[in-house]
Amino acid sequence: MQRSVQAGRQGLTEAKYGDLLHFADSTKFTDREKVALTYTSAILWNAEIADDALWAQLHRHFAIPELVELGFFVALTLGQQRWIKTLGLEHGEVLGDTRRGLSRPAAERVSGKAKRKPGSAHRG
Repeated sequence: MQRSVQAGRQGLTEAKYGDLLHFADSTKFTDREKVALTYTSAILWNAEIADDALWAQLHRHFAIPELVELGFFVALTLGQQRWIKTLGLEHGEVLGDTRRGLSRPAAERVSGKAKRKPGSAHRG
């Protein structure tokens, strides 16, 4: 199972995905990828790790416009994921590989044509 259609197209394999939580110790990631993932961790989880040493590593691997783009993308994606959770949408309900949007069951649920799951968030 590929977790992300777009990532699969760009070469992300399940083996590499499996090492993601332990990227710092993994041999499957380049130094550049490890620095980018550490930057991502700082944005998502712990801003304190964005110290002078991390910034020095970031500047060795990325130009300033690249750092801005990466930071913006991470922040935007985090915001999207949190917004999707407020809508009560679950994995697979938004069709990432099409231009259609919601899957049929999710669209019916959002439009009120299908019954909501017990305890689910308000969806419109």
